[in-house]
Amino acid sequence: MSQRRKAREIAVQSMYVLDFADVTEEYREYNLLNAYPEILSQISAADNIKSDSSVYAFADELIKNTIINIEDIEAEIDKHTDHWSLDTIAHLDKSLMLIAVYELMFTDTPSAVIINEAIEIAKKFCSEHTGSFVNGILDAINKGIPHSMPGRKRPT
Repeated sequence: MSQRRKAREIAVQSMYVLDFADVTEEYREYNLLNAYPEILSQISAADNIKSDSSVYAFADELIKNTIINIEDIEAEIDKHTDHWSLDTIAHLDKSLMLIAVYELMFTDTPSAVIINEAIEIAKKFCSEHTGSFVNGILDAINKGIPHSMPGRKRPT
């Protein structure tokens, strides 16, 4: 397994735990940004990942930037889930999509890599149908993201 996939797995697990955090909507981003370092530290320690490693640094980057952009990411997911609301999507599936959509929207990682990684993580952690569900949503989001979107680094 690549170091980047391990970091993505840790990021997904951390977002999953954060999904159950008792935070008020008014201060959601602030509370999540304050809560995630301890969660990331605990999950990483359980996997023997040291805080000075590149895996930890990439997981930290994914989580922090997903939280910072969470409203835009959730809005993008919501646009492409016709028969589902974010509240009805399984917590782990939603956590996986939050991380993947952050990468699609705001990084220069090739979309095929992001989508493939999300599917592989879904196969490991989620139900048997999650891979297809995630693939469909991420593919639709990728096709719908304007190439001129602020923050989007990925070329056409």
